[in-house]
Amino acid sequence: MTTEKEGVAGLRLRFGGAVFLGSFLLFLVEPVAAKQLLPWLGGSAAVWITCLVFFQTALLCAYLYAHWMTRSSRWSLHLALLALAAAAAAAWALRGSGAGGGSEHPVTTVFAALSVWIGLPFLVLGATSPLLQFWWARLQSAGVPYRFFALSNLASLLALGLYPVLIEPHLTLQAQRLVWAGGFVAFALLAASLTWRMRAAAGTATQAAAAHDADEPAAPLGHRLLWVLLPMGAAMQLSAVTSYLTSNIAAIPLLWILPLAVYLITLILAFQFPRLYSRALATRFLVVMLGGLAYMLAQTDVSLPLRISILFFLLETFVSCYFFHAEAYALRPRRASESTLFYLLFAAGGALGSFLIGIAAPLLFRFNYDLAITFLVTALLALAVTWRSGWSQRMLWSAASVMLAVLLSWIYIAYQRDTIAAVRNFYASLRVKQTLSYPGARLRTLTNGTIQHGTQIFGTDEQRRTPTSYYAEDSGVGLALRFCCQNRPRNIGVIGLGAGTLAAYGRTGDRIRFYEINPGVAPIAQNVFTYLRESGAQIRILDGDGRLTLAQEPPQGFDVLVVDAFSGDAIPLHLLTTQAVALYRRHLAPGGILAFHISNQHVDLEPAIALLAQAAGMQARRVTSYANDERGEFTATWMLLTDDAAFFQQPQMAAHAHMPRTQPGLRLWTDDYSALLPVLHW
Repeated sequence: MTTEKEGVAGLRLRFGGAVFLGSFLLFLVEPVAAKQLLPWLGGSAAVWITCLVFFQTALLCAYLYAHWMTRSSRWSLHLALLALAAAAAAAWALRGSGAGGGSEHPVTTVFAALSVWIGLPFLVLGATSPLLQFWWARLQSAGVPYRFFALSNLASLLALGLYPVLIEPHLTLQAQRLVWAGGFVAFALLAASLTWRMRAAAGTATQAAAAHDADEPAAPLGHRLLWVLLPMGAAMQLSAVTSYLTSNIAAIPLLWILPLAVYLITLILAFQFPRLYSRALATRFLVVMLGGLAYMLAQTDVSLPLRISILFFLLETFVSCYFFHAEAYALRPRRASESTLFYLLFAAGGALGSFLIGIAAPLLFRFNYDLAITFLVTALLALAVTWRSGWSQRMLWSAASVMLAVLLSWIYIAYQRDTIAAVRNFYASLRVKQTLSYPGARLRTLTNGTIQHGTQIFGTDEQRRTPTSYYAEDSGVGLALRFCCQNRPRNIGVIGLGAGTLAAYGRTGDRIRFYEINPGVAPIAQNVFTYLRESGAQIRILDGDGRLTLAQEPPQGFDVLVVDAFSGDAIPLHLLTTQAVALYRRHLAPGGILAFHISNQHVDLEPAIALLAQAAGMQARRVTSYANDERGEFTATWMLLTDDAAFFQQPQMAAHAHMPRTQPGLRLWTDDYSALLPVLHW
C-alpha cells in the first residue's frame, strides 16, 4: 500500500511539475516575443494589445487541440508535435527576429511573426494544463483536478513577476530566448514521458472514468453559454485597461504585465480558493468601482497621476475579473469528459473579448470608447449572473447598466463637442479639437488620448505661423534650429510629424524631411493645420517607421535631426539605443545636431540619453523651456547631442543649455537590451 501511495505521489509530482513548467514558459515567452516585435511596428502600445489577441486566439487553438486529443488519443501525433515544437523553439532562440516592416498591415505582421516564431511551442504549452487535468482524472478515476488550473496560473504569475524585475534588467533579448528554449526542451521531455505513461494505461483508465462520469449530471446549455460570456468580460477588462495604461504611460513589458498579473491572481483565487468568494461582497465592490471609474471617464480631458491611475484601474480590474472567474468556476462541469469543453469555451470567451477590444474597436469607432463599453458589458453580465438572486440585485444591476449606457452616450457627445477631425487606427486614437481659447482667435489641438501633440492659434497671420506647444522658439529644438547654421539654408530631419509644427521654422531654401509611421497623421497635418502649407521650406513626408526608413536611405546630411515619435505618452525604445544613435549620426552633416524630445509625465529619459551620448562620444545638453499660456507654449524638455563642442559655447546656447543628469548603475540601452523600470518615476 505504501509503495502504491508513493507511486501516486510521484506521478502527481510529475503531472504538477509539467503543468507548472508549461504555464511558466507560456507566460514568460509572451513579453519576450512582444518586446522583440516592438521595433518593427514603431514601438506602438497597440503591439501588446494585438499580441494579447494572438495569445488568446492561440490558447483557443491549444484548448481545441486538447479537446480533440482527449477524444482521439493520437499518442504518436502528440509525441511528434512535442519534438517539432522543441525544434521550433530552438530555431527561434538561435535565429532571432526576421519580421520585417509592417506599417501597412500591422495586425497581420504581429500574427504572422508570432506564428512563425512561437506558434507551435505556444500551442503545445497551451494544451498542457487541460490535457493533463483530463489525463489525471482518467488515471485516478476521479473528478477533474481544477487545482491544476490554479497551479498553472500561479506559475504564469511567477513568470510575469520575474520578467520586469529579474529577467529584463539582467538578460539581453538573445539570452532571454536561449534560456526560454532550454526550458522548453526540458518541458518537452517531461511531457513526452507523461504521454508515454498515458499511452500504456489508456484502456483501463478510460473505462473507469466513464463509470465515474455516468454518476454526474451534464452541464446545461445556459451554463455553457456563460462559460463563454464570463471569460469574455474578463478579457475585455484586461485588454481595455492594458490599452489605457500602455497608451498613456509607456509601451513597456512592466505595464503590460501588471493587468495580466491581476487577471491571473483572480484565476488563482477563483479556482484554488473558491470558498473565499462571496457574491454579495463582490457585487458591492464591483458597483462601487464601476461608479468611481465612470466618473473618471466622464472627465474626458483629465489625466491622473501615475500611481493613482495604475492603482485605481488595477483594483477595478481585480474586482471585475474575480467576479467573472469565480462565477465561471461555480458553473464548472462535474463530468471529466466535459472538462476540456469547459476550457475550450473559456478560451473562446477570452479570445472573443480580446478581439473585440484589440481588433474590432479600432476598426469600428473613431474615438476610444473601450473602457466605457467594457464597463457596460460588465454591468450587463452582472445582471445576467445575479438575475435569480432576487429583485434587489435585478434593480441594482439594471440601474447600473442604464447609467453606464448613459455614460457611453455622454462620452460620445463629449468627444464630438469641439472636434473637427478624428481618426483611429492601429497606432493611435487621434482627435483635433477647436476651441475659442484666445481673444479673437481659435485654438486647434491634436491629441492622442489625454496627451497633446501639437497646437496652432488661428488668429493673426503672425499667431498662425508661430510654433507653439513643445516647439516654441526658446525650446531646445527652437534654439537648435536658430543657432545651428549661421543663416544658411538648413537640411532638417524629423521623426514624428504630429501637427507639423516644426515646419513653421522653415525658410526659403530649407529642406525638411518628416518620417511618420501612422498613416492617419499626415492628412490631419496637411488639411487641418496650416504649418506645412505655409512653410517656406521644401517639405517631404515619408511613410513608415523613422528608424527603419533611415536605415534604407543613403546619408541625408541633416543639420538637425529631431526625434519626437511618441504615441500617447509612450516611449518607442528602439529609437533610443546605441545602434539607433549610430544610424542617426550616419545621416548627420559634420557638426550636426540630434534633438530628442523627452517631455514625459512618467519616464525620466535624461540620464539614459546622456549615457547614449557618452557612448557615442558626443556632447549632450538639456534645454528646458517653460509654459506661456498667452503664446500657447508648453513646458518642454529637450536633449541636444552634437560632435561640435563649439555649438554649446555660443552665448545664446550657454544661457539655456545645461549639463544632463546621470544615474549611477544605469545600463546602456542597445537593440538587445533596454529596461525602462530604472528610469520610471512614480
